[in-house]
Amino acid sequence: MGMAAAEAESGGMTEYIKHHLTHLTVNEGQGFWAVHIDSVVFKLSIAALFLVVFITVSRRATSGVPGKFQAFVEMVVEFVDGLVKETFHGKSRLIAPLAITIFCMVFLENFLDMIPVDLLPLLGQKLGVAHLRIVPTADLNTTIGMALCVFLLIQYVGIKHKGIVTFFGEFVSAPFHAHGPVGKILTAAPNLLLRLIEEAVRPLSLSLRLFGNMYAGELIFILIAALTLGSSLAHVSTYLFGTAQFIAGFVWTAFHILVITLQAFIFMMLTIVYLSMAAEHH
Repeated sequence: MGMAAAEAESGGMTEYIKHHLTHLTVNEGQGFWAVHIDSVVFKLSIAALFLVVFITVSRRATSGVPGKFQAFVEMVVEFVDGLVKETFHGKSRLIAPLAITIFCMVFLENFLDMIPVDLLPLLGQKLGVAHLRIVPTADLNTTIGMALCVFLLIQYVGIKHKGIVTFFGEFVSAPFHAHGPVGKILTAAPNLLLRLIEEAVRPLSLSLRLFGNMYAGELIFILIAALTLGSSLAHVSTYLFGTAQFIAGFVWTAFHILVITLQAFIFMMLTIVYLSMAAEHH
């Protein structure tokens, strides 16, 4: 309510929403060279938390009866490892750890959306930070960066399993197969076009799906918070909107927990599927 009242005085709901959707940026207005500092800081913080937790659990792991947290971590690891074995048919020690890392990182980044929308931005303002967005996956820069890393891994896994000649040869020989030199020449162009489209769609589907869902979720939380924007305790509408705000916030939070988990799972599964397709011979 403190930040809401302040924003109401400085321009109402529009300014309040703009404030919450503005990043702390270096080189602002310079396009590609603009860096969203808040997304970088929170993503690195989540990565550090993930490493500390998993390294601590691995060092304290016992062969006897595990503790509750160790049992939970082992359950997550076994679940993801089982999915990898069912989906990825090649041989690689990288895929299972990669899948676990992706799922946990994306889930933890998404889970930051559960923090009240005014809490950290208000704290940031008290520390002299004008803007602060805390959900890295609601930033298109973050999701595109993650998707491009997966895209490069796809090329690496494909080349490692097939060799450079076979891997790039499939760009002009699949999905349309032809016999004889004339047929291969005629199908080369359509095959190359379809393959380039397929390769371009993969990072786009990964990045835009995650970004769209998390951005929409963040925006809904902001709109719910704006229900009592600039309201007065002496007015009856404050209590009506306050009740509606509490109910809407509770319902959306419960639903959004499913969304953030599902989005982490989808990002992980699509990554495994894409890597499996790259490793398989046509």
